[in-house]
Formats: sequence, structure tokens, C-alpha cells
Amino acid sequence: MEQYEPERMSPVQRAALRRSFRNGRASLSRRSLLRASAGGALAVGGLGSLSACGIPAAGKTQGGVSAEDHSAKEKTINFSNWTEYMDVDESEKHHPTLDAFAERTGIKVKYTEDINDNVEFFGKIKPQLAAGQDTGRDIIVVTDWLAARLIRFGWVQKLDAANLPHAYTNLSAQFRNPDWDPGRAYSYPWQGISTVIAYNKKALDGVEVRSVSDLLDNPKLKGRVGFLSEMRDSMGMTLLDMGKDPANFTDDDFDAAIARLQKAVDKGQIRRFTGNDYTSDLTKGDLAACVAWAGDVVQLKADSPDVDFLIPGSGYITSTDNMLIPNKARHKTNAERLMDFYYEPEPAAELAAYINYVCPVDGVKPYLAKIDKDAANNPLIIPDKAMAAKSHPFRSLSQKEETAYEEKFAKLTGA
Repeated sequence: MEQYEPERMSPVQRAALRRSFRNGRASLSRRSLLRASAGGALAVGGLGSLSACGIPAAGKTQGGVSAEDHSAKEKTINFSNWTEYMDVDESEKHHPTLDAFAERTGIKVKYTEDINDNVEFFGKIKPQLAAGQDTGRDIIVVTDWLAARLIRFGWVQKLDAANLPHAYTNLSAQFRNPDWDPGRAYSYPWQGISTVIAYNKKALDGVEVRSVSDLLDNPKLKGRVGFLSEMRDSMGMTLLDMGKDPANFTDDDFDAAIARLQKAVDKGQIRRFTGNDYTSDLTKGDLAACVAWAGDVVQLKADSPDVDFLIPGSGYITSTDNMLIPNKARHKTNAERLMDFYYEPEPAAELAAYINYVCPVDGVKPYLAKIDKDAANNPLIIPDKAMAAKSHPFRSLSQKEETAYEEKFAKLTGA
């Protein structure tokens, strides 16, 4: 088990943290933008950027342990999630799926939107986790890189498969075996986050875009191309375009991808590296095409007939936000029942219709079609088999790799 050792932030990690808070996938504005326009996070930087605060190493903290489970006597669950990441009714005071769960089971869910950023949230819970104490939460939702570290530190509980029959059966194949939690022994996806190519048809004016190479090499797009300021997304898409597997690449592969992007920067091909603020430039046509997040594109397409997307033949990057049960949680069985509830097709469809992220639940399409036919037929929400087959994760990074890669990427982007 990896020990949690406090480390000082390097300058590049501090810069990555600032980017993440300001405009990255980890920022609050990402989800707020989508919900506001509908009327739906991967923070950059490793856990080394979280430390510098005097928490002792967790070498003597027993990992993956529970407190006494009070589920039978205490019909409650404390659920921490990101903002704007749950269905709400027209009054915006009730969550219909949570209410349905409570009515069926008698278990009341105390739902708290207290996750604005992976890094910030970890700062809230790490003192208790490092000390082997209850965080006061039974379910947390964090992005895959942080989920991986929590599992390696031994700070989350192994799930009881007997309480997760729907989750085990209905989890989409593309999400079943991440390198950081093979077989999903400790986590289940809440939603998926896909990185694609978006474009403005009017701004392209007949210029053909089919790949990342087109973005980087076509002189007709000079100064009108955008890439993301999130390292894993931009580097992952570039590695795929170069025929490399983002789940299994070397330092030399990474350096070659950096060089490829640097060439495009030097010749003025790339307009800028952005967080989700690319949406305005894309809609206006200042960006003709860019690397983009699928959740944004769903709403941009609804609002602008000129915006569309494509999946390169080389594939695309998908990450996940994941449900986990922290050590010492008081209501583990209740939490597992709620996790399993969201893998039933009907609740999963209600959630997908509201937040517009990639639904990780197989068999949800006909149920979603009853609510929103367009959403059910949107491959950015319900990937078909061909699209799912092109999905690739970005592999877990060691602390050493994280620091080195972020430094190189920061130099590239001018951060």
C-alpha cells in the first residue's frame, strides 16, 4: 500500500492548481455553465500538490477499514457530490431520484454539494482520513486520478458485491477495468467525461477536419485552433493521434507528443490553451475547431446550429467521476444500496436526462428515450458500441511522473 507522505508543491504544481481552480475541468464553472445554458472533473496535479500542510505519513493507518456499520439502525446516508450534478425538480428544492430512493427504502439521503474541486475537497477530508477517523461522509464523488490515490493510500472501503447486483450487471464495459481499480472493487462511476473534437461549421467554411493532425497541420486553420489546458486531455488526444496508447505510454512517447504540440504553438497554429472558456470562442467562430469536453458540446449544439463534434479515427479520451465509500463511514450498506440504485436503468435515465454527461449504465437508452429522445440518441450521452470502442483512459501517474509531465506541459502552454 502506498504511504501518504506530505511533500512541498513544486512551482509547476502550484501553477497547475491555479489553472484548475480558475478554468479547468475541476472548476465550478464547468458544471454551472452546462446547467445554466440548459435552463452538466479532472483536476490537474497529483496529490503532492495537496500536502505541504503537516499531515503525518499514513504508514501506520490501517487501510480499507470500516467502522461498525450502523445502517440497520440509522436509516440515513451522507452523500457529498459536485455542484449541479444531480437531477432537481422545477422548484429546484427536491431531487426526484433521491426522493424515490428514500420512498422505496426508508433511507433518507443527506445530500451536500460541497465538492467544487478535487484538490480543494481533498484538503477538507485528508486530516480525518490520515488519522483513521470518520469524515462524516458515506459516499464521495471524485475524479479518477484522485480516486486512484485514495485507493492506494487505503483510505476507502472495499465494496460488498452482494449489495451491488445492478451495478455489477449494468456497468458499461468501457468503464469496468481502470488500471487503478481493476474490476471496480472500490469504486463505481457516477458519470463519464469524454474529450472530443468540436468545430464551428460556419467558421470552417468547407475546411475538412477529421483528426488532431488536421488541427495541428492544416494551414487554413492557423490561429483558429484550441487545445485544453488540462494536461491529460490535450496530451491524451495527441498521443492517440500519434498511434500511442494513453493507457500505456513511455516518457519518450510523452516527449514526442509535447514536441508535436510545441511545433504547432511555434508556428501559430494553436490560438490558445483553454479551460471551458473555449465555448464562447467556438460559438462566435473565433475558434474554427478545438479539443473539447463532450458535456459542453451537448449544450452548445442545442444552442447553436453551427457547432458540432467528431470522434477521430484514432479515438478519444474518457475519464470518470467515481463514487467511493471512505474509511470509517457509518452507513456502508446503505451507501452501497444507493450506489446500486443509480445503476437501475430508470433512475440512471432520469439522472442522464438532467446532467448530460456520459451515462455509465448499460440498458438505459429506452428509458431515457421516454424522457428525452434527443438525449437517448446522442452518442455523447449514450455511446454506441462503435464509439465506446474508441474510448481510451489516460493511465495513472506516479508522483515523479506527475511533476515531470506537468512541468513540460506548463512550459508548452506558457502557464
